[in-house]
Amino acid sequence: MRLRNNPKAYEIMEENADLVILKPEEHKGHYHDIFEINQPLYIEIGMGKGDFIYQNALKHPENNYIGIEKFPSVLAAAINKINKNQSLPNLKLMHFDAIELENVFENGEIYHLFLNFSDPWPKKRHAKRRLTSSAFLDVYRRLLKKDGVIEFKTDNRGLFEYSLQSVTENNYHLDYVSLDLHNSPEANDNIMTEYERKFSVNGPIYKMIISDCKE
Repeated sequence: MRLRNNPKAYEIMEENADLVILKPEEHKGHYHDIFEINQPLYIEIGMGKGDFIYQNALKHPENNYIGIEKFPSVLAAAINKINKNQSLPNLKLMHFDAIELENVFENGEIYHLFLNFSDPWPKKRHAKRRLTSSAFLDVYRRLLKKDGVIEFKTDNRGLFEYSLQSVTENNYHLDYVSLDLHNSPEANDNIMTEYERKFSVNGPIYKMIISDCKE
């Protein structure tokens, strides 16, 4: 269910300029300047209400995190939720659409990319919109550092099977695959999203970690 529209969403972003990157294009290639410490950059595309990215930033102060969300009302909800918790110097948020990633990130700038429960776009004619399509994988390849990785989680079997085929065809290396993450040895270290906590009772969570073998 999509969050109800918040007419004050943009106002909330403006009022929280210490947390929200209001003009991301201006920081392309030098995001280290907006964090207190220059550390590896971790990005989540489609962060929802921010639980996952917040818990990662809290657990791993040795990394810098940016959560990206294209729906302003959802981002506003994330801001309000984060403001109720401990402020984290290694966490920033951004209102942006993943289709324009190359406008705001420089080649080789991202160390780690999270794709959590992305829209499956089930109709075949919409396949190119999937965040694991060939077009997006080409973009990630340019933006990731040489040793960068992508973590992908979904509860949609069809999307997972499509993604496995897509990453293989695009010459990514499969570092890890789970067909039932919550019943695997990695479950204890798994940080869940809001969606994951709510819907994982309906079936297994699929996960893969991939890397690009750059020369």
